[in-house]
Order: sequence, then structure tokens, then C-alpha cells
Amino acid sequence: MTSLRRVVAFVGTRPEAIKMAPVVHALRKSRRLEPVLVSTGQHREMLAQVLDLHGLVPDHALDVMAPDQSLGALTARLTASIDRVLGDVEPDCCLVQGDTTTALIGALASFYRGIQVGHVEAGLRSHDLSAPFPEEANRKLITTLAHWHFAPTETNRKNLLEERVPEERIVLTGNTVIDALLMERERQVREGDEAVIRERLAEHLGAKWWTRPYVLVTGHRRENFGGGFEEICAALADIADEHPDYRVIYPVHLNPNVQGPVHTTLGGRERVVLVPPQGYPEFVALMRDCRFVLTDSGGIQEEAPVLGKPVLVMRETTERTEGVEAGTVRLVGARRTAIVEWVGRLIRDASAYEAMARAVNPYGDGRASERIVEELERALA
Repeated sequence: MTSLRRVVAFVGTRPEAIKMAPVVHALRKSRRLEPVLVSTGQHREMLAQVLDLHGLVPDHALDVMAPDQSLGALTARLTASIDRVLGDVEPDCCLVQGDTTTALIGALASFYRGIQVGHVEAGLRSHDLSAPFPEEANRKLITTLAHWHFAPTETNRKNLLEERVPEERIVLTGNTVIDALLMERERQVREGDEAVIRERLAEHLGAKWWTRPYVLVTGHRRENFGGGFEEICAALADIADEHPDYRVIYPVHLNPNVQGPVHTTLGGRERVVLVPPQGYPEFVALMRDCRFVLTDSGGIQEEAPVLGKPVLVMRETTERTEGVEAGTVRLVGARRTAIVEWVGRLIRDASAYEAMARAVNPYGDGRASERIVEELERALA
């Protein structure tokens, strides 16, 4: 009998865990591959929520997070910790996801040891190294190091070809975040969990919170720290004042650079509800029941359109240009006037809202993880 090929999958942040969990589940079903899950703990609490939901227990937990550490310090700790794990596990290949420091150092440490790397969600580009920062640089560096490039869309594939990545190493897969979202929706329906989740959220949002229209907000990007968050918070205050029939619901990221300005400007303000970061089931419910989304995040640009929700992106650029081209996403920047203007347009103009809500989602069919595993089985046979 052929021995199983060992595949290390790295996760460090909540988005990585959401997008890598379906891949790990698909690896577990394989008769040829053995997954080894390594958690770096870059986002400790939020990461644990997602892994628990999927019944995933890391084979190695590195716990590299330290209070208010710099990117340089995090990079140094990750490099040493990941190198030790790779020496112990001796995998046949490694998988990294997206654009985080965990993904970059997972790829770099693997490269140093001569271990082939697969990049899940490869080929996204904003073409601006300063935005998102440092994610755009991380993605480009991982592309240089990776052997397999699992590209979600045709645009991503073309980006890689333009950077002279060999065509035979690029696999068009769709995005695994769609796999994760569809899995969670199916689970909630199958287990009759929707009402339970709404009641859990009622502890923060009040009884029958879903019956009143609201704007769902997320914001945590490093390039918006400081002046950007001041503009965003001022815009949210204006929105609450100008649209009394609406609420603004904002699960606030744990980073002190986010917590400070958000609570200073918006804490205690009428019709603005600040809540702690929510588990993935709760966040899916919030997306499902919201009117539309305001975000500076990446993955939500892919998830919300699956649920028919328009997305206003509070950034000047996006590496997910397909959503902009399809009409599901609109870039408004971290600018008070533009944010308020576009929120008002979606609230008042039914045709503008419907044009975004009904646009076709370009990010896949929910089978990305299967395609990734099929390629690894073929390549490692």
C-alpha cells in the first residue's frame, strides 16, 4: 500500500482559518494525502473560534502572538517557530493561504528547506505595494516562492501569467471562501441553527434585531490606521444621524488601533451598535440579514455577493477587481463624504441597490477545495 503524502496547512488568522478549513476537510477525505494543521496563533481568539466550529484541532500550535508587536518581531518569531515544525514533520509539501505574515513566512521557511509550496488564493493584485499593506507585498513574494498557484479567478490567472509564472503551475479553482460560506449556510439549515444564532446575537443587538434595516460594518486594515479610521468613524456617525430608520452594526476588531478611535467616536452613539468580534456562524447571519456591507476587508467582498448584498469598500484600491467589474462591489475609499454619499444612494435609490444586489458573483461554485486536493493528488502521486 502506498504511504500517504504529508501536507502541512498553515493558518494564523481568522480569515485564513475560514478559507483553509474546507481544504483541510477535503485533504482528510483523500486516500493519498495526510493533512498536518499548523496554527501560528497570529489572531489567537478569533482563530480558535473558526477552528472549533469546524472541529479542527491543530497538530502544532505555535502561539507566536505578543501584545502590540511589530511586523518585524512577528516575522522573526514566526520564522524560527515554523522552521522547527517543518524539521519535525518533514512534509512532502505545504499550503499557505492568502496574504498574511503567517502565509509569507510559511512559504519562505518551506522554501529554505526545499519543500514545495502551494499558494491558496494566488494571483490577487492591487498593483500598489502600499495598499493593502503589507498584504500586497506578501502576495507577490509568495508567488516568487510557490510551486503551485491556486488562482480563484481568470483575472488572477492572467496576473500570474503576466508575472511569468509557468502556465502549468497555475490551477484555476474558484475561491475557498465560497466553499466555507456554502458549508456554513448548509450546516445552519441542516441543524436548524438559524433561530439559535439570532437569539445569541440578540444579547448584543436586542430582540428581533433582524427585523430592522441595518448596515453591517467591518474595518481593520493597517493602511487605514489613524486618519483613515477617523474619516470612517465620522462617516458612520453621519449615517446614523441622517438615516434614523437604519442602524449601524459594527463588530469591532480587537486591534487597539481599531478599538481606540471606534469607541472614542462612536461609543454610546444612538443607532450605532458596537459589538465584539463574532463567531463565523454569527457573522454569516449578520451578512444574511443586513441591507448592505461597508468594509475595508478582503474576503467579505467575495462572501457578501453570494448572499445578494452590495458591498462598499472603504479603500482606494482592491486586489479583488472582479467584484468591481461585475458590479457587486464599489470602491468608496476611507473618505467621509464618499462613504456617506454612497450609503445614502443605496438607501434611497432602489435601482442602484438592485443593480448591485443582483449582479453575478464571480468567485466560484463551492468546489475550490476539491480542485486543490485533486491537483495535489496528481502531482504527488
